[in-house]
Amino acid sequence: MIVVHHLNNSRSQRILWLLEELELEYQIKFYQRDSETNLAPSTLKLVHPLGKSPVITDGDVTVAESGAIIEYLVKTYGAQLNPEAGSEAERQNTYWLHFAEGSLMPPMVAKLVFDKVRENAKPFFIKAIANKIADKVMESYYNPIISNNMSFINTHLEHNEWFAGDKLSGADFQMSFPLEASVARGVTKQHPAIEAFVAKIHQRPAYKRALEKGGEYAYA
Repeated sequence: MIVVHHLNNSRSQRILWLLEELELEYQIKFYQRDSETNLAPSTLKLVHPLGKSPVITDGDVTVAESGAIIEYLVKTYGAQLNPEAGSEAERQNTYWLHFAEGSLMPPMVAKLVFDKVRENAKPFFIKAIANKIADKVMESYYNPIISNNMSFINTHLEHNEWFAGDKLSGADFQMSFPLEASVARGVTKQHPAIEAFVAKIHQRPAYKRALEKGGEYAYA
């Protein structure tokens, strides 16, 4: 039996969606973020040394990292989501599987960190300095990267129904989390194809089932 070690408001929601699309039986073990740090609880380290979610166990097999989990599940149970070997669809699937966490998420996480700096810096004179530094770094480095990434993704989705072409693939599950977060934070207002993609996955019956089972998730 597949067990998903599921953290609220996290990347593990896309794993539940994938399992529902594949119509696999699975169990969920729930974990809650620390109310002060927003980090995963230390109990997750009993499953994997890094103590992060998602992690799945499938019998004696333990798999961590969203991309690796998606590849494992698709190769093991979901041939229908695997593009034909050597095809352009396969190349696109591989590219977007890596792009999601390799290029898209790092600047988004940086933005989140600098937003927290602005919110939490004290006292007033420290806050003013922190805000100035955060604004300078965002304006000169991270904001242009985020904007360029969003334009790139939007253009791709204008010409493709799914990330690997005309069929759902592992790449769509991997890309769902950062794009949901982007829509929720208002980053995609000038990128209608991204917003249409997120709206489309939210309407899928498998996605809705995953949401009901997974519980709290701020990006849907």
